[in-house]
Amino acid sequence: MCKGLVGKKLGMTSMFGDNGQYIPVTVLQVGPCVVTQIKKDETDGYKALQLGFGSKKEKNTNKPLKGHFKKAGDTCFETLKEVGVDNPEDYTLGQPIGPEIFAIGEKVNVTGTTKGRGFSGVMKRHGFNGGRMTHGSHSKRTPGSIGCSAWPAKVIRGKRMPGHYGVDTKTVRNLEIVDIRPEENLILLKGPLPGSRSGIVTINKILFA
Repeated sequence: MCKGLVGKKLGMTSMFGDNGQYIPVTVLQVGPCVVTQIKKDETDGYKALQLGFGSKKEKNTNKPLKGHFKKAGDTCFETLKEVGVDNPEDYTLGQPIGPEIFAIGEKVNVTGTTKGRGFSGVMKRHGFNGGRMTHGSHSKRTPGSIGCSAWPAKVIRGKRMPGHYGVDTKTVRNLEIVDIRPEENLILLKGPLPGSRSGIVTINKILFA
């Protein structure tokens, strides 16, 4: 059994459940994913499938990747990701895998890259309250005092300060699959996901020991 797929976030919408409940959903395009490499215990030390997702022009693909992709067909892929698998022998190079490996009502974990927000202050980055806005305040959005007194007379490592915010790998767990549309390679998940539209995400099954 393949334990995950690679997809693209198309955006958010809403739908109504069987009991009339309003459900916000995120729409993911999850296929078709093509097997481009099979990892086995004998050769690689672990079991996994390398999946290719999204087409890419051949002229924009370097020669090593062209040779790698030709083993699985004539398509050049934009994204390559590895997902776990129980029996690699059940799969062949070039085999497409779609959303049929999931079921409606199943819970999954989704990993994506958050939106980049550039260099941000402490109020936006860490949720600080900031200083007062009236009475001639000059500390409206500043972090305030950051150092220590006579000892240790330095800024402690890990202090929350302004800096680069976003473009982090985040995983949202236990998301429910509300609907699956295999003819369109779409999966509708309840709730929001990290990243912007057209962002690449990985959908993984929740496996219990």
